Amino acid sequence: MKYVSLLLSFFVLSITLTAQTKKPNIIFVLADDLGIDGVTSYGADLYQTPVIDKLAKEGIRFTNAYTAPLCGPSRAMILTGRYAFRTGAVNQDQTGEFTPQAETMMPKILKPAGYTTSMIGKWGQLPLGPAEFGFDDYLRFFGSGVYVSSDTKKEKYVLNGKDLVLQDNEYMPDLMHQHMVEFLSNHKKDPFYLYYSLVHVHGEIKPTPDTKPGTTDFKDLYTDNISYMDKLVGKLLHTLDSLKLRDNTMIVFFGDNGTAGQAAAIGTVHGKKIIGKKGTMQEGGSLVPLIVNWPGVVKKGTVSKSLIDASDFIPTFAEIAGAPLPTNIKLDGTSFAYELKGGKGVPRNWIFTELGNDWYVREANWKLNRAGDLFDMSHAPFEEKLTAIDEKTKPIKDRLQAVLDSLNPAGGYLDRGDGSGRHATKVNKKKKEN
Repeated sequence: MKYVSLLLSFFVLSITLTAQTKKPNIIFVLADDLGIDGVTSYGADLYQTPVIDKLAKEGIRFTNAYTAPLCGPSRAMILTGRYAFRTGAVNQDQTGEFTPQAETMMPKILKPAGYTTSMIGKWGQLPLGPAEFGFDDYLRFFGSGVYVSSDTKKEKYVLNGKDLVLQDNEYMPDLMHQHMVEFLSNHKKDPFYLYYSLVHVHGEIKPTPDTKPGTTDFKDLYTDNISYMDKLVGKLLHTLDSLKLRDNTMIVFFGDNGTAGQAAAIGTVHGKKIIGKKGTMQEGGSLVPLIVNWPGVVKKGTVSKSLIDASDFIPTFAEIAGAPLPTNIKLDGTSFAYELKGGKGVPRNWIFTELGNDWYVREANWKLNRAGDLFDMSHAPFEEKLTAIDEKTKPIKDRLQAVLDSLNPAGGYLDRGDGSGRHATKVNKKKKEN
């Protein structure tokens, strides 16, 4: 009897240890054109995001997470862990020029650790396709804000090498969700990495399947799109629960850049307008929501002021997965895995943001740009105060300038267009129109 009891105890212990040592699944949800003024837990006044807010309430919410102000350069930095002056992803066109031989993306880093990988959604301005950069599975559409096909344009997409067309009765975000369910169902026993690149809330803002017929007001349509994005995150969580994957899955929710256009003009946080928007070098261009939810690991309800840079995901995910980092290239990210696990580590002192031929380095309360302008950021994201250089501020400028000097972005790739970071074709078209 004692022998049987010992065997039973050993069996239970083995199961417990196996569960504790199993590599976690990683789902990276990337919202499009979503700044902090689009998420209620960040203080957004106009919209309700109950599912995303619950992720934050049961996880960790970062209040100082930054990325590049446009989607192509931002996504390149997320997936390579390298700044644009190293990869060439300094504008929307040049982002499409680097190669798998030159840059190692997330899936190739995680594969040696046993991860199966999928890319679902927007591939955007990135070069070639997901398979060429190591993704095992993918569904990618072309362009940016693809929701439905129209009479004049049938939207194309590719599913694991097969060219398809979005049918008249299909909604691209729902199609993406369906494939996501298939991928998760087929890889329940694998550790997996899912790069889930949402359509929402990129323009042109169109009615969702839940929109009341006849709705034309932009604010109403945008509100519906925010709500539908939140609903899709909820459906993802439901799928994880039904497949019994939730407890061993880390979900990261991030914005690819700040809020765009009309939405940026009307959005507020706690009654205040954020300075800047998508495509600008102000806070509204690069400050984005970052929420990490990892049951049993991340302490519930944590709010972190740590500086996070979009290049940090590569080293963070690699550490969590137990994957070795490439040694043949210079990585710019710093792992924040220690903070997710509630341990001690060395936080970032600064983040670097670049677009076109402009850049800045930013620490908690100060920002220095390429032109040598120093900004007091103590009232950010609502104000950036240009500050004179005197005895008090000179040491601050010198400290930040030393960071820029060590990075030397001017010595790397530069924007071959007009320096704005936009598409050269669109810039030239505007010049002709003017």
